[in-house]
Amino acid sequence: MIRRRVVVSGAVQGVFFRDTCRRTAEGLGVTGWVRNLPDGTVEAVFEGEPERVQKLVEWARQGPPMATVDAVSVREEEPEGLTGFAVRPTAGGF
Repeated sequence: MIRRRVVVSGAVQGVFFRDTCRRTAEGLGVTGWVRNLPDGTVEAVFEGEPERVQKLVEWARQGPPMATVDAVSVREEEPEGLTGFAVRPTAGGF
């Protein structure tokens, strides 16, 4: 079990990034969450089997068809044992 926190920048809000991420994660059996940040980026946490998490990280480098991904930062973290995959409200309440 591994955990990765990713922050995706580019034209990634308003293009179904979060919902497509959720559906892709559920299809891979990866748990975690995704949310928009006030600065226009998307932040997500992925937990699961290393190969499946890596596939989701690679998906984030492309995003859904309407997205334009400029950069993705990936940080290793300790798994928390999350269950399910959630689309969270935008950070900061926006």
